[in-house]
Amino acid sequence: MAHSRGKYADFEGLREQAVALRRAGLSRRQIRDRLHVDNNDILNRLLQGEPPPEWTKRPNAKDDLRDRARELRLQGWTYDQIQVELGCSKSSISLWVRDLPKPERRRSTDEAAAIGRRGWEARLRIRDEERRQTKEVAKQAIGGLSARELFLVGVSLYWAEGSKDKPYARRENVTFVNSDPGMIQVYLSWLDLLGVDRDRLRFNVMIHETADVPGAEQFWADLVGADRSAFNKTTLKKHNPKTVRKNVGDAYRGCLVIKVLKGADLYRRIEGSWYGIVESTREPDQQNRT
Repeated sequence: MAHSRGKYADFEGLREQAVALRRAGLSRRQIRDRLHVDNNDILNRLLQGEPPPEWTKRPNAKDDLRDRARELRLQGWTYDQIQVELGCSKSSISLWVRDLPKPERRRSTDEAAAIGRRGWEARLRIRDEERRQTKEVAKQAIGGLSARELFLVGVSLYWAEGSKDKPYARRENVTFVNSDPGMIQVYLSWLDLLGVDRDRLRFNVMIHETADVPGAEQFWADLVGADRSAFNKTTLKKHNPKTVRKNVGDAYRGCLVIKVLKGADLYRRIEGSWYGIVESTREPDQQNRT
């Protein structure tokens, strides 16, 4: 044995002392100091088989949680329910109760699915309300538009959705096409701002042939406040039986085409204004503008 010629030569005698001290209620540190045993391996061998006194046992903070988790599991609670109740992780719960029988299923598959659907529908309602509130706050933040702001909005709107002149096809027509009633209303307000008389406008509905064509024509006529005489013949899109259409239902009204008669000069002003916007964004002090 190591240290047989050193201070641990009388191992059995030293062990008798260590055991006696242990049974008297001393801790490992106290025994080590009393017997001057500096080697942990030797101390372990001296105290082998001797349990520590009760006062040296540190309480485990999770003992109560473990006991409660086992109690709840025996009552038929699921891991999710225990986690919510006790606030501990599922991995800990699994370690504590995995030797216990699984609770019997209390609901049928259909009942569980129905509960799941109701939960999902509730979450969807919450999300829809969050969307609505976000949009409402953003809408209220806009406030009123100045003439300059409406002008810039209209130029950008037209350049995104209107027809454009090409070097290889000089047309310089002012023609705007869109299916969004809001876009149409903003565009018409912009034309009013530019002084374009309504009698210079011609309208044309473009819609799928299987839709409610008369209903769509009436909808657009009511929206723009124009007589049907200002509407050219509706353009019908032929149905392709191989195509599955998603633009169906009462909300589908096709697109409205708005053309400004004698609009070459207006087109040039629109294009020039757009490039003015583009150039303005390249200015070095753009970020300092208010």
